[in-house]
Amino acid sequence: MSQPLSKLIMRKQSLDDLPAFHCPTGFRLRPFLPGDERNWEELIRHSFIREVKFSHKIGDCVPFYADRLLFICKGNIPVATATAWETAEREIDSWFLHMVGVHPDYSGRGLGFAASLAALHKMKECGGRTAFLETDDFRLPAIRIYLKLGFEPVYRDESHPERWAKLLALTDYPL
Repeated sequence: MSQPLSKLIMRKQSLDDLPAFHCPTGFRLRPFLPGDERNWEELIRHSFIREVKFSHKIGDCVPFYADRLLFICKGNIPVATATAWETAEREIDSWFLHMVGVHPDYSGRGLGFAASLAALHKMKECGGRTAFLETDDFRLPAIRIYLKLGFEPVYRDESHPERWAKLLALTDYPL
């Protein structure tokens, strides 16, 4: 039986070059509100196609800052999310772009880009200077977004150079 592949890692060297945030027309950005746990779980279940408990990934982590978990909504319904996550596991002033998801009914509308960009702006507002993220090989649309936002591959595992070469060949990213 083969071992599961390690997560791919990407880093954005600086948050100083972020484009201005504009929420796509017909949508609005808002932070997590009391009672949004179920909304987040539903959105992640649809976008990740698996069950993820809010308490496991977000809520039980201390400290939890509700203003750093962002939703893009159609009316009152969250349809995209991203979290600006401060973590002590990385370098000082470095943040983690965490749990980016878009409901499949709304894919292709720029919401993944918008949610990610909003989270990056939140990181910068909170003193962040660089950002990391983890992703999977099969998330090519997300990887294209991250490259567009200025993230670059990080090679932390012996499998990463070959995996990244294959993925980058499928994008417009210069090899």
